[in-house]
Amino acid sequence: MSELPSVAFAGIGLMGQRMCRRLLAAGFPLTVWNRSPDKCAPLVEAGARQVDTPAALCAAADVVLLCLADTSVVREVVFGAGGIVEGARAGQVLVDHSSLEPSATRAMAAELESRSGMRWVDAPVSGGTAGAEAGSLAIMAGGRIEDVERVRPVLAHLGQRLTHMGDVGAGQVTKACNQMIVACNALVIAEVVALAERSGVDASLIAPALAGGFADSKPLQILAPQMARSEFEPVKWHVRTLLKDLDTAGQLSREAGSATPITGLAAQLMRLHGSQGNLENDPSTLVNLYRELNP
Repeated sequence: MSELPSVAFAGIGLMGQRMCRRLLAAGFPLTVWNRSPDKCAPLVEAGARQVDTPAALCAAADVVLLCLADTSVVREVVFGAGGIVEGARAGQVLVDHSSLEPSATRAMAAELESRSGMRWVDAPVSGGTAGAEAGSLAIMAGGRIEDVERVRPVLAHLGQRLTHMGDVGAGQVTKACNQMIVACNALVIAEVVALAERSGVDASLIAPALAGGFADSKPLQILAPQMARSEFEPVKWHVRTLLKDLDTAGQLSREAGSATPITGLAAQLMRLHGSQGNLENDPSTLVNLYRELNP
């Protein structure tokens, strides 16, 4: 009998697939569910058990992890027909790696606990698919400290750092701050690459030239070369995800009465880019927005 806690996972997408592989490699008994069942097949071949409903994830799991698209999808998976709440019980912990609205997270956590006794930890991540594959994600968690510490041995296989940020919802606030920095950075990197190109400078040299300097960053080293080469595939993350997170940040800033003008502009530019057929594309395509604005 395994001494490791039994883990279940809902949401086998770009991130979830990689996170599940790490859990399997670490020896965790793993049960999986996805709205498109066929995406679970590679994990089943690797040793996971697949179930037909989110509720069934709770049958043998100590910890249930989610990595889903947005607030409405999480609400449906947790509280919809056949949802997690139907199988949940006291003593279990739900860990939500999705990026959601903090206020909605708090409301759902309270409802889940009142209806089933299951506790909620919001634990959004940063680091992209490369971080998920390497187990080097940064994880920002909100919830009771005892719940965060209970799931830490599981999350240690997914991230290089897990920081308890406060009560439920605090992880989502931190993720919104993270995405504000990432999205604004991506947009200015796109401006820089387009400006270098129009000025006769080899844009592929920007990232190595600035490496180690004050302007250096992971987004610069990842995005600038891709933008300079117009290398937009494979898609590592989506424009729609950044736009959703920017809108969450805007809503949060209004609720808190905090000014976020740069983020507001970033959201509008991201929305413009998405409206041109780029919602499912990689954010490296943002450079085309500036190339098109400056023919």
